[in-house]
Parts: sequence; C-alpha cells; structure tokens
Amino acid sequence: MARPFDLVVFDLGGVLIRIARSWAEAHERAGLSLPLPGPDLDARLTALSKQEFSLQSGDFYRLAAEASDGSYSSDDVRRMSEAWLLGEYPGLDGVFDRLELSGVDAALLSNTNDPHWRRVIVDDSGSREFANVRRAQRRYASHLLGLAKPDPRIYEAVEDDCGHAPARILFDDDAAANVEAARACGWTAEHIDHTGDTAAQLLEALRRYEVTR
Repeated sequence: MARPFDLVVFDLGGVLIRIARSWAEAHERAGLSLPLPGPDLDARLTALSKQEFSLQSGDFYRLAAEASDGSYSSDDVRRMSEAWLLGEYPGLDGVFDRLELSGVDAALLSNTNDPHWRRVIVDDSGSREFANVRRAQRRYASHLLGLAKPDPRIYEAVEDDCGHAPARILFDDDAAANVEAARACGWTAEHIDHTGDTAAQLLEALRRYEVTR
C-alpha cells in the first residue's frame, strides 16, 4: 500500500521541546534577582521576540533591554533567552523510531533564533540534550530562511527545498495560526496541545494518517 505522506514536519517549541511560555517564566528560570516583569513589559518583550528571527542575537538582547526601560540589561535578556529551552518532551524516541521504520522523512520547521538553533542543532559539545530532535533529516528555521510562520512563504520555501507536493506533507504545531496557515497551503496539519503528552499526540496522528501502524 502506498504511503500517504512523504514528509512529516514538526515545530520545535511546544511540540518536540519544552519551553518557557512567557518572559516572566524565563525570568524565574534564569534566577534573576530582579522584580518579575509585569504584563505590559512581558507583552513588549514577546512582541519584540517575534521579530528576533531577522535580528542578530546581540541586537535583540540590546533592543529588548531598551524596550524594558531599564528593567533588564542585555546580559539579563541573554540569560532569560538561555533559560527558554527546557529540554525534549519525553517519549520522542518512540516517535522517531516509528518514523524511521515507516521510511517517511522527518523535518523541523521552527520560528527561532541563532543561539537557540545552535544549542539544539549545531551543538558539538557531545551533549545529548536534544538527541532525538537531531534525528530529523531536514531542518528549517525562520532566522535562516528570513521568514516566519504563519507567513505562507515559509511553507512554500519548505516545499521548494524538499521537492514534495503540499498534499504529501503532514505538519504538527502547537500554534493554531501556524496550523491554519499550513492547511491553507495544502498541507495536512495537526494542532498539538503543548500542555499534554506531545509524544502520544504525535504517535496518534501518525497512526490516524496511516504513516505508521
């Protein structure tokens, strides 16, 4: 029986990797001895971070410090950014084992930045912190493509690079806007609940769409 998909594409944060969900959470995880950011500051930093894919990391740290009106230094922002990644969700080994047995390629598509990307993908320290994530053969990042989800052009860029038709791509993301944009481009897309067992959700979707048995 012909397989229904040629490529399964995963978002990183909230699907494969646990992340801080706010700057206030990152602040606490970074252990900063400063007052927690209020809702207004958190919103400003969140809005700025959505542009981070097009900025050099040093520029982002400086701009975020300026946006905080003196609440944070550039180094404080760097420390919070480093505290953003919390490791892989449990159970991913089973997801990638099943995909490899199926013969369907895996890809990553993430709105991210250079420091985070290097830590997850390029790290040559020998760390196995993101060993399962690195099993994905194809890797696409917003700061490398100069585009970010849910811009339709980022999905088109993936299609152009991988050579697969939209109907042959299955996509998993925890952001509803990204899922809807992928569907509008002709992809099959699943919304993943980042608060739940993401590996179980991914395996269920792979079975439901007959990628794996």
